[in-house]
Amino acid sequence: MNRSPSQPVVTLDARANPWWVDWGELWSYRDFFLFMVYKEIRVRYAQSALGVGWAVVQPLATMGVFTVVFGGLVGVQPDGDVHYAIFSLVALVPWTYFSGALNLGASSLVLNASIISKIYFPRVFLPLVASAAQLVDLLIGFLLLVGMMVLYGVVPSVTIWMVPLLLILLVLTLAGAALWLSALAIQYRDVKYAAAFLIQLWMYVSPVVYPTSSVPTAYQPLYALNPLVGVIEGLRAALLGTRAMPWNLILIGAGVAMLMAVSGFYYFRQRERLFADVA
Repeated sequence: MNRSPSQPVVTLDARANPWWVDWGELWSYRDFFLFMVYKEIRVRYAQSALGVGWAVVQPLATMGVFTVVFGGLVGVQPDGDVHYAIFSLVALVPWTYFSGALNLGASSLVLNASIISKIYFPRVFLPLVASAAQLVDLLIGFLLLVGMMVLYGVVPSVTIWMVPLLLILLVLTLAGAALWLSALAIQYRDVKYAAAFLIQLWMYVSPVVYPTSSVPTAYQPLYALNPLVGVIEGLRAALLGTRAMPWNLILIGAGVAMLMAVSGFYYFRQRERLFADVA
């Protein structure tokens, strides 16, 4: 097929600085990004019987199972005077968003291999599209959480203003992990299997079904290297008042999340010129 003389040819320069961010280019392709987000949301719910209802069913059903198994049979005691159901749901809402978006983000380059080799656009958009599209589920999950808090008569603490900052930390952690896994998965296809295992393992090394207080105090700084520890415990402190705001856990997690995001972006940009060849 002949190319029109007016149609630009874009070549990815192998010598390009991986640290360089062309904000002007990203802004100029904003419509493409928004279209991809819209497409992801539409595909997710278009032929689904429950539609967005899955964003309610999944955390609610998991909360029920966890309440019976961990809150009842195992006897896990939550911090503060709160029911285990609401204690677990506060963790399940961000976790459901994180795990779903990371699973999609990790395979985003592989799933979109056909367009990577045909047209140019900022490749970094692909692993970030899942993060943006899944925000719909996160919003619905928080509405469910508010309803459950009203049902259980839970009043948020004075540190509720921390919730947006904790969600930013959650998204930053997600972005870093998605950039790393997506760049690895397109070259090493077995990474998608490792990613599924990693996500499953990540839940159990995060305080989703148990409080951080069950971890020995001496090991908590090491435990906080998982950024989700600060996010989940911070949300419980802000929404349930189960404990004082865990600034030490949040600050350690924020540092790790920033490192993940920066290193993930660097590695993604470094490998970007090879994506079309290995896709």
